[in-house]
Amino acid sequence: MKTKVQNLDDDDTTEIELKDSIFGLEPRADLLQRVVVWQLAKRRAGTHKVLTRGEINRTKKKVYKQKGTGQARHGARSAPLFVGGAKAMGPVQHSHAFDLPKKVRALGLRHALSAKAKSGALLIIASAKAEGIGTKDLVRRLGRIGAENALIVDGEFDGNFALSARNLTGIGLLPIAGLNVYDILRREKLILTTAALKAIEERLS
Repeated sequence: MKTKVQNLDDDDTTEIELKDSIFGLEPRADLLQRVVVWQLAKRRAGTHKVLTRGEINRTKKKVYKQKGTGQARHGARSAPLFVGGAKAMGPVQHSHAFDLPKKVRALGLRHALSAKAKSGALLIIASAKAEGIGTKDLVRRLGRIGAENALIVDGEFDGNFALSARNLTGIGLLPIAGLNVYDILRREKLILTTAALKAIEERLS
């Protein structure tokens, strides 16, 4: 499939051929969901924890004798039943990550790219560079191509461009090495530089 390569500085456009094996697939929602759930599970800290009965700082001495008091049988004050006691079956530290085959991850990335291409939300630009640091000027340049909420992917970002874009809440910058399904789908548009496009095709071919 063919698409236009736009220039942020002027109206000149050229055409480029996109590989159908990467950008021309029929997007599968179930596959995208699997990869997104895998990503979000992997990024969870898993550091939530409460004190167990063995860790609570209370006396372990039996409250009162077992029989003859007319009351219920109780042991240590660290039991969950008492105020200040431990939490019964509370959360403990553990990893939420699970395995997902590499082929499924790669296929999910292809389907995410194809979803953007099919919906017309994929833009190719010649380069992501700025002569100086100016957020207002960058907003104007991105507004010309309708990129108010977009993820911009490049091989290595120009310093002036990165500094100009860092205060824009609707714009995200991502190096090609960090390209992932979740970040692609959470933005309305995906903007790739020609350098990033070449790297993606080499990575997924």
